[in-house]
Amino acid sequence: MKRIVLLLLIILFSGSGWTGRYEYERDTTYIAIFMSRTDLENSVSFLPGERELKNTGKIYYRSPYIYINERYKGVHVINNSDPAYPVCEGFILAPGCIDMAVKGDIMYLDNAVDLVSFDLTARTVTHRIPDVFPEPKPPHDFNYQSYDRPEGYVLVEWRKNN
Repeated sequence: MKRIVLLLLIILFSGSGWTGRYEYERDTTYIAIFMSRTDLENSVSFLPGERELKNTGKIYYRSPYIYINERYKGVHVINNSDPAYPVCEGFILAPGCIDMAVKGDIMYLDNAVDLVSFDLTARTVTHRIPDVFPEPKPPHDFNYQSYDRPEGYVLVEWRKNN
């Protein structure tokens, strides 16, 4: 018994810096943005009108449209029938979206961890497959673990902490 107490005292006062298996150093430069699973599944929609281009990603052209990804937000829909005067027709809102592909009249995009097919003609979601993609990785290499996510929520974005 004395040995166990002595061993515990040595560990306690050794200053080893061990903080426990389930803790990690949090990066305060970026904040994890979460959305409930229910809200995520109802979040993809077409919003008419123009939106400012801020944090663009991929660009896809399918005549006469240009589709420009707005990282973690969705996709800008630009009518390029007259290249001298392109018209922004709207925005496909898709939280967590960082990639897209188009085949025929269907756009395939990521809605955080889900794969969504979106009919470009009807401008509606036609199908969703949940949990196809991994959660977005943090911008910096710190030890974020998926168990830090609240129950019933999905990580959709890393936002810079101002």
